[in-house]
Amino acid sequence: MVDIKISGRKVSVTDAMRDRVNEKIGDSLKVFDIKPMSCDVVLRVDKNRSNPDRKTAEVTVYVRDNVVRVEASDTDMYTAIDTAADKVTRQLRKYKTRVIDHKHHSQRESVRIPGEKVTDLADLINGDDDDALVREKFIELVPMTEEEALVQTDLIGHDFYVFENATTGLVNVIYHRHNGGYGIIKPKLENEDGM
Repeated sequence: MVDIKISGRKVSVTDAMRDRVNEKIGDSLKVFDIKPMSCDVVLRVDKNRSNPDRKTAEVTVYVRDNVVRVEASDTDMYTAIDTAADKVTRQLRKYKTRVIDHKHHSQRESVRIPGEKVTDLADLINGDDDDALVREKFIELVPMTEEEALVQTDLIGHDFYVFENATTGLVNVIYHRHNGGYGIIKPKLENEDGM
């Protein structure tokens, strides 16, 4: 069984909430039983003027060197937990089919896909200032193809993903476009003519 670490931000985690997380998220993690795997669940109440009753369940699953992250919000914490559990199941299935199965069936050398080390600065900042820096992330840049970076973007559920392009050795950013599809940001290098 996977160890699930549960914490609360601006909410006290009750025994009933803890039981719901262990039941629902625990069942979701059974879809993909692989070692090493660990899981962090953060239950929080967001201070938002437009939606003051917003409860959020944020689930981060560390699978080998990869991170699968989902978030679900609702006016009811238990509904947010249930929705997050469903999202975790889908993301782990996607991870299994895209990453694990692809590596097993591929004849080429596999590329290690990086995880992320997250340092939470929320406890260091006083107040609820919307413009405050609340999280700092350090990423390990490991060379990967653009296709592998797209998979990682989907797995962690972010709008963008920073990676080292295996072809060029340069840092690139893949991002979701508002009108659909993906975009990529590459550094413009000066050529010998200064152009």
